[in-house]
Amino acid sequence: MSVAAVFSAATVVNSCKSELGEAKKINLDETPSQVVEGIFHIQSQNGLLQLRVEADRMERYVNDSVSYEIFPEGFNVFVYNEEGLLETEITSLNAMHSKSDEDGEKWEAYGDVVVKNIIKGERMETDTLYWDRDNERIYTDCYVRMYSPSGFMQGYGIISDQRARNSKILRPFDNFAIINNDSTKTYIDSVNFIGPIL
Repeated sequence: MSVAAVFSAATVVNSCKSELGEAKKINLDETPSQVVEGIFHIQSQNGLLQLRVEADRMERYVNDSVSYEIFPEGFNVFVYNEEGLLETEITSLNAMHSKSDEDGEKWEAYGDVVVKNIIKGERMETDTLYWDRDNERIYTDCYVRMYSPSGFMQGYGIISDQRARNSKILRPFDNFAIINNDSTKTYIDSVNFIGPIL
């Protein structure tokens, strides 16, 4: 009877052994250490909103020399002015934030990047945009299109303050301006407009 039990146990072990395969190897450098869904980040100072960040997904990767986060499903940044009014909106299809000992902290937005200065009524479109947080500026070397109430500009490379108040195209070409002498025309900020006080 004990021989039959040993034989049946050996059969079960042998049959299970043939079905087990080797597990796939995991490369930890290509696997996120953290995944966050539905990011909504707010930064304020003295009760006034300064910055709002929204993203559907963030993946964090960490290795020996650098750590970085990617935003593969889009990235939206809303920057507010000193009075707490929404001034600048930045959207992109992808974004990346990295920290390293050599390069420090870097922010990069890429893929249909749109920068709107809502108060000035300006819109800038490019493929890649960098944010230098320490010097509070945004810049790129890529092709840029800029639309404003006073005309259209295009060129390669742009440098601006981080709120896109004073943007300068570095190598412009084929631009045109709209000359309008209508002194009664006013620009209405529809995002921050509250309406008449009753």
